[in-house]
Amino acid sequence: MLENFALRHIPPLLLASIWTIGGFMSFTHGPEQAILTYGLSPNIASSKAAWPLIKIEGSRVTTIGMAIWGIYLGGHLEAMDTLLACIGWMAVIDGVVCAKDGAPGSARMRATYQSVVALWGLLGMTSGKYF
Repeated sequence: MLENFALRHIPPLLLASIWTIGGFMSFTHGPEQAILTYGLSPNIASSKAAWPLIKIEGSRVTTIGMAIWGIYLGGHLEAMDTLLACIGWMAVIDGVVCAKDGAPGSARMRATYQSVVALWGLLGMTSGKYF
């Protein structure tokens, strides 16, 4: 697949790399730091009851990152765009949760960057289907 590499592949591959590695943050930097980085409040981050959940969430993020890479390496660029478009649901949920329980500004930040990723997929930017 790398012989068909195009510059438009860089943003989703960068995201895939960040998510693949970033999902381990609760193990490398501790669950409290991972929760704070996610954008939730210090009150939630300090709650040991929340710590197993961020580890579970991290495994799912890593899985999505690996899936994006696998889809790309398999040459399925339209499927990659479909998966990226589905990130829009994450934007909605993360925005709502962070607006209610997050640190100031976290809802806007998470909803915005995930919406950009979803829009990238909806517009078929990785595959070049529409642009």
